Amino acid sequence: MTAYHLEVEGRCPVCEQDATFISRDPWLRDHFLCQSCGSQPRERALMRILAQIAPNWRELAIHESSPCTAASHRLASQAPGYVASQYAEGYELGSMHPEFGQRVEDLERQTFEDARFDIVVTQDVFEHIFAPDRAIEEIARTLKPGGFHICTVPIMNKAEPSVRRARRRKDGAVEHLLPEVYHGNPVDPRGALVTVDWGYDIADYLDRHSGLSTTIWTLEDMSQGISAEYIEVLVSRKPKAGELEPDGLPQTDWRRRLKAWRRKTAARLSPRR
Repeated sequence: MTAYHLEVEGRCPVCEQDATFISRDPWLRDHFLCQSCGSQPRERALMRILAQIAPNWRELAIHESSPCTAASHRLASQAPGYVASQYAEGYELGSMHPEFGQRVEDLERQTFEDARFDIVVTQDVFEHIFAPDRAIEEIARTLKPGGFHICTVPIMNKAEPSVRRARRRKDGAVEHLLPEVYHGNPVDPRGALVTVDWGYDIADYLDRHSGLSTTIWTLEDMSQGISAEYIEVLVSRKPKAGELEPDGLPQTDWRRRLKAWRRKTAARLSPRR
């Protein structure tokens, strides 16, 4: 049996160097690596979109939750306004973790002040959150007007509806609705539990719970090592003051409008029972 081998010459959007991309496994999402920086296809897709929509990202205030990739290292080394955070049980929110040297934050209840950041970055985080509605609302709160959340998340269900795999009860216990699935976690050897299998309806879900406007980008560019399953990039933008909303009405207090909408519409992915 012939061993799988894919090798492509090109330029990496993460390290911004001429590079060779190699995979010895047909599952390109995890194995199609830049030989210069070690980045995976989803990281390269994210940095390609970031450079396109915010070419001045190095000058901006950036928050990344749960950074652990080559793209994270690039952002941290190139942007003086970059802040990294990790969730760690048993540590005070807003403090610095003594081992990892990163700020301790819970994405669902952050301690950052309002309108702190131009960009919030999450890479493969939203499939592990118990309350993604609260997380995106908090992200929207911490974004400046005109700022955006950019993320990768495996859209496993494609055009089918998103499905919750696990939820957190009011007493804090975890209820598993489907067989347990874990992904790697750099700060927890037990791994990170997958709580939601997302579909393309994630864009509508994020918008409903945040007042942001989300676009899903799908890229395929072998010359930049961008080719694999589940490497869509989502960009959720916070309107600037005075911009028109989709219904053509001048923007008002988005929090008030969001609460009014919530009173009329039930959330499709209730985080609690």
